[in-house]
Amino acid sequence: MNENDYALKNVKEPELLRDIYHFDKIPAFRFGGEKVEINIPKDIWITDTTFRDGQQSRSPYTVEQVVKIFELMSRIGGERGLIRQTEFFLYGENDRKAVEKCRELGFKYPEVTSWIRAVKRDFELVKSMQIAETGILTSCSDYHIFLKLKKNRRQALDGYKEVVTAALENNVLPRCHLEDITRADIHGFVIPMINELYEISGGKVKIRLCDTMGYGLPYHQVDLPRGIPTLISTILANTDMKPEQLEWHGHNDFHKVLANAVCAWLYGCCAANGTFLGFGERTGNPPIEGLVFEWMGITGVHEGIDTCAITEAARFFREETACNIPSNYPFVGSDFNSTSAGIHADGLSKNEEIYNIFNTDKFLNRPAKIAVTNNSGLAGIAYWLYTHVGERAAGIRKDHPGLIKVKEWIDEQYANGRVTSISEQEMTEQVKQVLPELF
Repeated sequence: MNENDYALKNVKEPELLRDIYHFDKIPAFRFGGEKVEINIPKDIWITDTTFRDGQQSRSPYTVEQVVKIFELMSRIGGERGLIRQTEFFLYGENDRKAVEKCRELGFKYPEVTSWIRAVKRDFELVKSMQIAETGILTSCSDYHIFLKLKKNRRQALDGYKEVVTAALENNVLPRCHLEDITRADIHGFVIPMINELYEISGGKVKIRLCDTMGYGLPYHQVDLPRGIPTLISTILANTDMKPEQLEWHGHNDFHKVLANAVCAWLYGCCAANGTFLGFGERTGNPPIEGLVFEWMGITGVHEGIDTCAITEAARFFREETACNIPSNYPFVGSDFNSTSAGIHADGLSKNEEIYNIFNTDKFLNRPAKIAVTNNSGLAGIAYWLYTHVGERAAGIRKDHPGLIKVKEWIDEQYANGRVTSISEQEMTEQVKQVLPELF
C-alpha cells in the first residue's frame, strides 16, 4: 500500500457534510482545492449498464430486444472494443436467458459482466453462469452506511471484504461499486476502503466511482467530495489503483452527466459507464451515443467505430420498445439536425457546414434537413426541395413561382390557426402540384 495511506476513521455519528448538503438548500459549491493537471490515460473506453441501471427506469426488455441491443453495441464499438463491457442482472429467468443468447453470438466485445448485492449467496448465481467479472454494491457514504445499512464504517467495510474474498474464492473478478461517493468522507473512509480491498484482492479489484445522486462537478479546484478532478487525482495519489482499474458511473440529476463522465476520462479514469439514450435510475446515466462522439473528439480516432449504428439503435428503440425520443434529442432525435428558421435554411443551402455540427450524413446516415413552418421562408422551402429530390432541383431558385405558391399555401395554413410544422407528406403533395416534372 502507499506510504501516505489514510487510516479508516470509524466515527460514531454519520458525517453528512451539512456545509455542502443541507436538505433545504441547493447543494453548495466549495472551491479551494489544489489545481489538478489533466491526466488522460493512454487508453480510455466505454462500459455499458443498459441492461442493469438502464432497466430500472423502464419496462424490462424482452430477451430478443436485449440481443438486438447487444448486437448494436458490438457494431458501434467494433473490434476496437470501444464499448468494452456490459452488465446484466442475473436474478430473473429472462435475465439469465438473455445472457446465454448474447454469449452465443460469439462477440469479443462487449464482454458480459454481472451485478449483485454484497451478499455471499449471490455468488452462486454468478458462478453458475460462469461470469468472469461482477459488480458488487459497496456503498461508501455515511448516508448509506449509517442511515440505510444501520452499520458503522468498520462494520460496512468488513462486510464488503468478506464478499470480495468470496468472489476471489470463486475465481470471479470483483468490481466494487462505491455508491454515493460524492457524499462520502474521501480521506476518512473511501481511501482506506480502496486500499484494504486492493490488499485482500492482491491488487485485482476494480472500483466503480458512483455519483449516485449526480452531485459531481467537473470544475477545476472544487473541493472533495464533489470535485471530480480532485476526487480522481486523490484516489490515484493515495492508493495503488491504476487508471484501468477505475470506472466512472454518474447520474444526471443536475444536468452534468455527460460532462462529468468526460471529466473522469480527462483526469485519470479509463472507463466511463453509460446506457443507450441515457436511460437509468431517476434522471439516467451518461448516454452511450454522447460518449461515443466525445471519445472520438478526445482521441481523434474514427476508424473502426460504426456511428451509423447509433441511428439504427434509435430507430429500434422507437419502433420495437415504444420509446418516445424527444425530437430535439442530440444525435438521435428526429429533428436534431433540422432547422425551421429561414435564415438558417438559406445558410444550409449555400454551405451545409454553416448550420450542421458535422457531416451527419456520413456519421449518422442523417443528412441535415429543414422542418417547414411559417418561419422557413422561401429559402427553407427551396432547401427542403433540394434535400428531397437532389440535383434535379439544383436550378430552382427560391424565387421560383412554384415555390412562391407553396409558401402562400403555408402562410394560409398558419393564418388559419395552425401550430404544427408541415409534414413531409403535405410538402410533397404541394410541390408535386407546382413542379410535377421533378417527381
